[in-house]
Amino acid sequence: MSNHLREIEALGQSIWLDNISRQLLDDGDLRRLIEEDGLSGVTSNPTIFEKAMGHSDRYDDAFREQLNETNDVEEIFNQLAYKDIRDGADLLRETFDRTKGADGYISFEVAASLAFDADGTIEAAKHHRAAIDRPNVLIKVPGTDAGVRAFEELTAIGLNVNVTLLFAVTRYEAIAEAYLRGLERRAESGESLESAASVASFFVSRVDTKVDKALEGTGREDLQGKAAVANAKIAYESFQRIFSGPRWEALAAKGARAQRPLWASTSTKNPDYPDTLYVDNLIGPDTVNTMPDQTIVATRDHGKAERTVDKDVDQAHQVIREIQDAGVDFEDIVLHQLVDEGVESFAKSYQDLLDAIERKSSELAHA
Repeated sequence: MSNHLREIEALGQSIWLDNISRQLLDDGDLRRLIEEDGLSGVTSNPTIFEKAMGHSDRYDDAFREQLNETNDVEEIFNQLAYKDIRDGADLLRETFDRTKGADGYISFEVAASLAFDADGTIEAAKHHRAAIDRPNVLIKVPGTDAGVRAFEELTAIGLNVNVTLLFAVTRYEAIAEAYLRGLERRAESGESLESAASVASFFVSRVDTKVDKALEGTGREDLQGKAAVANAKIAYESFQRIFSGPRWEALAAKGARAQRPLWASTSTKNPDYPDTLYVDNLIGPDTVNTMPDQTIVATRDHGKAERTVDKDVDQAHQVIREIQDAGVDFEDIVLHQLVDEGVESFAKSYQDLLDAIERKSSELAHA
């Protein structure tokens, strides 16, 4: 029986898991995904950790150990999360070494409260990277205006980043340009570019969720379910343009790697849509698709392995034009509304996580 995940990998797309937990690590599930399915990376975020730590007894022993050291709930979270990230990084180390640092990464996110604080983001990223102490870790930085500034600086000093919460092609292009500037600054200072790596997490399904609602009552409901894939294909078109030509070739000659687009939020939120919609239509070289568990299972079973990410791009532009002509302010949705909602959602998850840790700590302390 064919494994469609392996077939997609052969087309140049890396499959990453959008999940991490002590259960995945201890039960061997992550190792099996790496060995059997070719999984080559992992992403995490506050929502994932809230589910893992707030609704499981797998961390109880670790909680007890940390309570002997500190009562600071943020520090308890960091230490527990660092352990998961380190163990995940160690499982992915063979992939990292085999690909000479091109793949095999795991991501850890700075606090959402820093989304609009460039200096705070830089300091937090440096702190997390040093504390985790693994070469195959990407620190996640949100793609806000402040995040763009922080990302360039972090690239220039040699810290590898996963830029997250990207919805707008214009913001994606700003991030790609910041990566080039960071690499150029690094090269000018005489530093090597060979260990530099980054991905740009371009969110998919949330775009359809938001645009579909905006299309209700416009008479153009036929455009529902089309915005997200079209938007991502246009972003990939920008990727191909930015990472080509004399400017990029000069950096590549010094050992630089392109910043790969990473398709995030790829589970379908609308049950009427195919469960592999955001996988099948965005396959191609130099890309990553980070999938939650259920999307991994669906893609393994019935995903369609075909290069699609740069097919029908003119049609993708037409879809976005028609959405705008229907009266939907598409640029405001992807550049402002979805980013603000994403930051707010992760901030809430982080607070829920801290509240859960505080409750758990109190229960264990009095057990």
